[in-house]
Amino acid sequence: MRMKKPAYLPLVLLLALSVLGVLMPAVPKTIVTEGLDTGDTAWMLVATALVLLMTPGLAYFYGGMVNNKNVISTMLQSFIAMGVISVLWVTVGFSLAFGESIGGFVGNPMTFFMFNGVLDGKPWELAATIPLVVFAFFQLKFAVITPALITGSMAERINFRSYVLFMILFSIFVYAPLAHWTWHPQGFLFNLGVLDFAGGTVVHMSAGWAALAGAIYLKRRKSHVGAEFFPPANIPFVLLGTGLLWFGWFGFNAGSAVGASALAASAFATTNTAAAAAGLAWVLFDAAKGKKVSALGFCIGAVVGLVAITPAAGFVTVPTSIFIGTVAAIISNFVAHLRTKSTLDDTLDVFPCHGVGGMVGMLMTGIFASKGVNAAVADEGLAFGETKLFLTHLLALVLVSAFAFGMSYLLLVVTNAIEPLRVKEDDEKVGLDVSQHDEFLIDA
Repeated sequence: MRMKKPAYLPLVLLLALSVLGVLMPAVPKTIVTEGLDTGDTAWMLVATALVLLMTPGLAYFYGGMVNNKNVISTMLQSFIAMGVISVLWVTVGFSLAFGESIGGFVGNPMTFFMFNGVLDGKPWELAATIPLVVFAFFQLKFAVITPALITGSMAERINFRSYVLFMILFSIFVYAPLAHWTWHPQGFLFNLGVLDFAGGTVVHMSAGWAALAGAIYLKRRKSHVGAEFFPPANIPFVLLGTGLLWFGWFGFNAGSAVGASALAASAFATTNTAAAAAGLAWVLFDAAKGKKVSALGFCIGAVVGLVAITPAAGFVTVPTSIFIGTVAAIISNFVAHLRTKSTLDDTLDVFPCHGVGGMVGMLMTGIFASKGVNAAVADEGLAFGETKLFLTHLLALVLVSAFAFGMSYLLLVVTNAIEPLRVKEDDEKVGLDVSQHDEFLIDA
């Protein structure tokens, strides 16, 4: 096996952060307990764990779809996010997303630097019945899965070291600002009236547009240029990953009610219904085109439904979620089909599924959001005769899309200047499992 060039800097940085953690241990003074609800706290601890489970679920989902020479590398790209983003979040990420607002665009990085003031801090103002540390770690799990979602578009050709660097830069310069814009009470999208219950804008649109930027920047795989077809490595992996994602998504969406409430129950119901409708819509749309019903198709469709309902989950009714899931699946299926006819090499169709699915969900929220479901809805959707929310969402869609794509592309350029993003042709040919990690599947 060819040895990689030693890389000392990442280890030095981690050791430095470790020492900083000793020098700045953030020892709590008086832990706030007033106003906390044990039921809400218990549910949010469970929801936080459920959302974390989605990242291993994504690893299986993506890992099962790539060529068998790239299964381990693809799965590791999700798992490594749990390590890298967790440390980054405690250090500065939570502050950038939810710290004291700087002009409504980003949080002050020193507000919760090294988690100072989190264990003994007052509860987040929009989650007043749970400890601040629970809210912080619930939000961490969203920050973890977002860069992992991007990897599907660049699978089978991205340098692992470069991916880790890009993931850090993306989290700091794209994810954290979008989270601040949308979910911080002083965020500028929040104050415009944009509704994003659980991350359609912050998570899925940002990941989708970054994925498109990555697919364009890294260009096509050699196998894609040669029109070579490699079957998915392991469809049962995809089925397992879908099950884990679906299960974890209840924490993603119902947990975004930040309490064990009727709103959480409503979001739970819309989540399941949209996923079910979208899975059916995808395979039925395929059947209408003369294709066979496939396990892969149902799994992809179900995930698209979960993506589309995410921004709307706590704002729309359960019957409406059938419509959202169905329409999102058909649109994403169509866009994915167009992608296959183009020269764009988005390996696992991240943009058609997450980017387009997130945009559909955002617009559907602007159409169907109802005060009857959630009293926090100031302006109801287009379906109820009001236009303000829908127009606001149209504006936000353009702004977020331009920012996420443009900034991600710039970060790809910066990353490539530091460490080449694309592996060498020989490494790509032998597969990333061996060339990047000296590991391989037994049956590969």
